[in-house]
Amino acid sequence: MSNTILVTGGAGFIGSNFIHYWLRRYPEDKVINLDLLTYAGNLDNLKDIENNSNYKFVHGDICDTNLVDDIVKEVNLIVHFAAESHVDRSIMNSADFIRSNVEGTRVLLDAARRHNIRFHHISTDEVFGDLGPNDPLFNESTPYNPRSPYSASKAASDYLVRAYFHTHKLPITISNCSNNYGPYQFPEKLIPLFVTNLIEGKKVPLYGDGQNIRDWLYVEDHCRAIDLIVHKGRIGETYCVGGGTEKTNLEITKAILKLMGASEDMIEYVKDRPGHDRRYAIDFSKIKNELDWEPQVKFEEGLAKTVNWYKENKKWWRRIKSGEYQKYYDKNMD
Repeated sequence: MSNTILVTGGAGFIGSNFIHYWLRRYPEDKVINLDLLTYAGNLDNLKDIENNSNYKFVHGDICDTNLVDDIVKEVNLIVHFAAESHVDRSIMNSADFIRSNVEGTRVLLDAARRHNIRFHHISTDEVFGDLGPNDPLFNESTPYNPRSPYSASKAASDYLVRAYFHTHKLPITISNCSNNYGPYQFPEKLIPLFVTNLIEGKKVPLYGDGQNIRDWLYVEDHCRAIDLIVHKGRIGETYCVGGGTEKTNLEITKAILKLMGASEDMIEYVKDRPGHDRRYAIDFSKIKNELDWEPQVKFEEGLAKTVNWYKENKKWWRRIKSGEYQKYYDKNMD
């Protein structure tokens, strides 16, 4: 039996990878992609499937109650990616983050409740706060301790999703993932920024001393995890999805430099950002034990694939870095 799923934020990095994954895995299903196309949304991410009869793009806002309700009437699953997600931008202006990440999630939840639709919510490890060097890894029982406007807005949306499960018996699941990387990632994030800068002969701006630690997850491994949670996860439960690969930002930088044949002279140390958490890392034992999921792509393999993708898709990221895509969007979208 085929499904019709609503993917919010499907023109973004993880959302577009998920839509590609889903249509490959379930070619009989229909996918509706609702995206406002803010700065990180890019229809070029989905150009190869824009004529697929099972794929439909809707340009719109998840805060638009009437639009969301009309779409949700057609679907039997919502996978909610749409979110403002860049920490630096949230520090400069938190209003868009509260509106999209909290209010937008509420609008979707209300529509799902009215039509009794299965709802999966994508969250982040940043809601848990900061880990010390010897602290145990984040897991599903870790208390929330968000430290930026972005992570605070995601924490609020997580609590809202749980409240709809407890109050309204809405069939929900939540996943909190570690740092994703791979194709189609907006080139202001660390890995694509450094790769594209080096291709252009520019230095790479490394925050502080470069010793901030993140757990890295290849985006297709994340998509597999969501698939398993949607189909086999226990309703009302949260699953932490990690890559099992802790790296300092300096280690990541040196690995990229090595892959691209550049010297460490290309590193430019810059002032650290406010509230920059020192370490994130996820214990994914629950999803491994319950759903038999674990990462399949080793970090070295995934990083090499990612670097090659940006080398082979210069037109894609140059349009973004030059502002050409935004001009196209402004001209063609109301």
